[in-house]
Amino acid sequence: MNASSEPHARIFLLSHMRAFTTLAGHILGSHPQVNGYYEMHISYEDASALDRQLDVFLESDVLKENSRYLFDKLLHNDYLLKPEQLGPANIKILISLLEPEHTIKSIVHLFAQKEIDDLYASPAEAANYYIARVQALADFSRTADRPYYYFDAELFQRAPEVLLPKLSDWLELDTPLSERYEIFSHTGKARKGDSSGRIHSGRIDRTPVDYSHIAIPEEVLRKAKEVYRECRRQVIGNAADSVSLGMKSIEIGA
Repeated sequence: MNASSEPHARIFLLSHMRAFTTLAGHILGSHPQVNGYYEMHISYEDASALDRQLDVFLESDVLKENSRYLFDKLLHNDYLLKPEQLGPANIKILISLLEPEHTIKSIVHLFAQKEIDDLYASPAEAANYYIARVQALADFSRTADRPYYYFDAELFQRAPEVLLPKLSDWLELDTPLSERYEIFSHTGKARKGDSSGRIHSGRIDRTPVDYSHIAIPEEVLRKAKEVYRECRRQVIGNAADSVSLGMKSIEIGA
């Protein structure tokens, strides 16, 4: 598989939809030591899943010479990561959350553009997905038998100069992660991540997206903020290390 013929270690990013995870995957996957950049839609509940992951990757890509890692991201509760069932595999786990208002509006905006009516085009249903996913990540943080690194997803856009060196250190990469990234064969494709034109720029776009035209019912947003605040607290508290924005600066409200 590489120059030393040793199995690749794994990087798993646990997060939710519309949390800059496509950007994260492209930045990680552009590093010489990392293979993979998109969501493979696999559950990792036993060691055989690692073989399936490699097979999926090799369907459209080749392993980089002397690379170290194979990357995947899990954004839905349908796909589980059970590190304790994966044998002696070397695993690096990242967990990331984005505040609820922007996330829910972004989900609604994305799914409202589909030609057929989609469940997640409803703010209430998008919020239900977000709440369930954030709660599942908090559950994972309490039970995981492997250390993980937490970061606020906002940092990818607001302060990559702070985030990227810390991720580089946690992943023990030989060279730092860059704000520039490659365009890959699955970039922009449906079910592979962000399908907007922004991902094709090849570098982090710090321009905010305006979703002010999308309204979330007050009670729905209040509940999402409460869940986010409590689950984020738990995830950070259980992390081996973390980097985050101050609570006031991300304006989650009371």
